[in-house]
Amino acid sequence: MVTFDDGIRETETPDTDVVETDVLVVGSGPAGSSAALFLSTLGIPNIMITKYRWTANTPRAHITNQRTMEIFRDVGIEDQVLAEATPHEMIGDTVFCTSLAGEEIGRILTWGTHPARHADYELASPSLNCDIPQTYLEPIMVKNATMRGTQTQFSTEYLSHTQDDDGVSVRVLNRLTGREYTIRAKYLIGADGARSKVAADIELPMEGQMDIAGSMNITFKADLAKLVDHRPSVLYWVVQPGSNIGGIGAGLVRMVRPWNEWLITWGFDISQGVPEFTEDDALKVVRNLIGSEDLEVELTGVSLWGNNEQYATTLQSGRVFCAGDAIHKHPPSNGLGSNTSIQDSYNLAWKLAAVLKGQAGTDLLDTYTVERAPVAKQIVTRANQSAREFGALFEALGIAPDQTPEEMYAAIESRKDNTAEGAKKRAAVREAMELKNYEFNAHGVEMGQFYVSGAIKSDGSPQPVSSKDPELYYEPSTVPGARLPHVWVGNAREKFSTHDLADYTQFTLFTGITGQGWIEAAEAISENLNIPIKVVVIGPGQEYTDLYFDWERIRGVQEDGAVLVRPDKHVGWRVQNTPENPADSLKTALSSMMSTTIPATVAS
Repeated sequence: MVTFDDGIRETETPDTDVVETDVLVVGSGPAGSSAALFLSTLGIPNIMITKYRWTANTPRAHITNQRTMEIFRDVGIEDQVLAEATPHEMIGDTVFCTSLAGEEIGRILTWGTHPARHADYELASPSLNCDIPQTYLEPIMVKNATMRGTQTQFSTEYLSHTQDDDGVSVRVLNRLTGREYTIRAKYLIGADGARSKVAADIELPMEGQMDIAGSMNITFKADLAKLVDHRPSVLYWVVQPGSNIGGIGAGLVRMVRPWNEWLITWGFDISQGVPEFTEDDALKVVRNLIGSEDLEVELTGVSLWGNNEQYATTLQSGRVFCAGDAIHKHPPSNGLGSNTSIQDSYNLAWKLAAVLKGQAGTDLLDTYTVERAPVAKQIVTRANQSAREFGALFEALGIAPDQTPEEMYAAIESRKDNTAEGAKKRAAVREAMELKNYEFNAHGVEMGQFYVSGAIKSDGSPQPVSSKDPELYYEPSTVPGARLPHVWVGNAREKFSTHDLADYTQFTLFTGITGQGWIEAAEAISENLNIPIKVVVIGPGQEYTDLYFDWERIRGVQEDGAVLVRPDKHVGWRVQNTPENPADSLKTALSSMMSTTIPATVAS
């Protein structure tokens, strides 16, 4: 056996080749490449394989929400992502029209760019959302994962696996040489997409259906600056004859790079099979939706895909876990796909690391399903509901799929009529457009994920939800299970987000000046159990002071109380005041959260 410094081990016998590692990741998309990045950041040897020769070759996912951006901030790649992204201020003037050169039906300020919503987004996170196509994001994650230790293997296909009490033996194929070999891992992550072979092999139970509607992506290059730079957005929705069948309900012109790289999504009736589609057909669709018959267009690709409404109710089987599109399959509405995939891996990776380092019992791994399966169901439901909510706009306009082009244009035009019926239609259109806030400004859905599991030590407080609307508005709280609230703290020279102080490689305990007893307690447990716990004391004269007094308002405990934050930035436990024996209280909480037994001597 030859042992490499990166932890990858190769065993050779006359009959077989076996490569050993701690975690094997199948797939290099958002879920897979982020899982590899997080594992390598935590010092866990891992191999990532993909049957493809490189990363995504079409733009696919693009909206990157605040929760994902602050995760990127946590692992040190936020600046790299922002350097390739279209920034927050350029992504939100979402237009509904009859063509890009034609009449507008209306606009919505989206992704938190409306002045009335922008403060909600600024207050919620140290990071703003942005737009970065998957073709640009995946290489960043793959590169950083590989630089930190991941063994990345392209053109390597997952074939099958068997698992036992000690690990998983995975049979793979090198597609360049035709050679099969085995990778022996302690754990396997299947991040191999909506038609995941790993998920099928472990027979993950699924709810819902696949391919409920058909969609076509047409990528092209064209200079459209004169049509859009005064109303910058990533999405321009086109309602015109033929574009309201199947799929997402309207033709979509999506910005890939401002303002000369684009993607059009066009629905087709999937019940009639895959349509015959030529280059001339693609050019006609592009020119129709743009509204220019002589537009100079460079077509770069056409691809077909199905809209799905399916989620897994269990995300793991023994030593095998699935993440990303393998466990939640849905249309791109709300921009939840890649974000949720990355957040799946962020939840799973620290738990695998804790078990592999001997810091936690294996029961901790069971909390992955408990915490993330409800999220999978929620986002599949929300995305499909958002797609269906386009029906309200079609109904308000008085258009239907069986109308002739003349009838449809007449129905759209009638919203201008100087009649009582015209006024009624205009009001209905406005109400239908407001409904789309649940797709484009669903801040509560994006930021309000709440966990209830054995890895959370509840204090009996209810889940925090906004009194306005829990889907549209995020409610910050330190209730155990909630995401750590962001506030700015610091000193006369620097300021930091509370998220900056809670690093992914450790637990973090927040307290105040009168909670000094927590420092000694945390040091004792960290030293004896090799579970890193950083104590952050916030107050005047400390390294971090409460700059705007926001932490005092949001901390949810008294100054001498404590808020214990997990590596994934969810509050795991809190206590109102310093108890008589803080080490014993912390020991009990951490033992419960990590599914392990902490020696009584630690508290002495």
